[in-house]
Amino acid sequence: MNPLIELKNITHIYNIGSAFEKKAVNDISLKIAAGEMVALIGHTGSGKSTLIQHFNALLKPTSGEVLLNGEDIHADKNKLKSVRQRVGLVFQYPEHQLFESDVFKDVAFGPTRMGLTEEEINERVKSALEVVGLTEEDYTKSPFELSGGQKRRAAIAGVLAMRPEVLVLDEPSAGLDPRGREEILSQIKHMHVTLGLTVILVSHSMDDAARLTDRILVLNQGKLVCDGSPIDVFAQDEMLKGIGLDVPQISRLMTQLNKVNPAIPTGVFSIDEAASAILELAARKGIPLTHEKSGVIQP
Repeated sequence: MNPLIELKNITHIYNIGSAFEKKAVNDISLKIAAGEMVALIGHTGSGKSTLIQHFNALLKPTSGEVLLNGEDIHADKNKLKSVRQRVGLVFQYPEHQLFESDVFKDVAFGPTRMGLTEEEINERVKSALEVVGLTEEDYTKSPFELSGGQKRRAAIAGVLAMRPEVLVLDEPSAGLDPRGREEILSQIKHMHVTLGLTVILVSHSMDDAARLTDRILVLNQGKLVCDGSPIDVFAQDEMLKGIGLDVPQISRLMTQLNKVNPAIPTGVFSIDEAASAILELAARKGIPLTHEKSGVIQP
């Protein structure tokens, strides 16, 4: 079976032949299967934003090929519009692109330009808004009346309404408060699970990458330096530190606890998982974890 997306030796050079020439992406090859949720991490300037713009042909590689379902997306210029509908790209702060008088019209903007019937457009808009957690009460609101997290979700709904096969999100929680961050990340995971979407998530948060995805791609200076499961990637903590990244905080804590008690598992990436692991170990050992009077968990 062919991968949904395949990059073959992709290199992208900006300002070729000038004093400002820069190789932003350097000979990257990778395959992404349908239904995967993949995180793309790397420090600022590592090439993440340049790379993701190749997935839907916003950028053409200086050399190499981008295949979508086995077809070179640049082989026929007449198909580029179709490629961009099939691979939806959500940039940072997408709410800055909201412009219509109400939320429903804004989400309908893309489908309207696809030549769909009014019935099809309405069905897509309602479905997309439901998926991102916005209700009928929000339909007639100005986008600018919404909270920061709701604006972000409305902007993502505008892409979802075009029914892409792949959703690429560049730092989707950037600039949001903790509640907004958790809301948007939970909705993205929900979309992945319920719609079967292939999701590529660019993130600067190691914790989010580890707990939300099953596969992590690590970029450094335009090169793909690591590709594997969260456990495999974050086991390489020295390599990550060497390129300016770190392991998730909860993972670091569990690794330290494991040094004290080898029965405590490593490769844990969420607080809930850590708590469950510690409680399970305590139950097996018959160790009480609450103070008799206060009920507070003791170390």
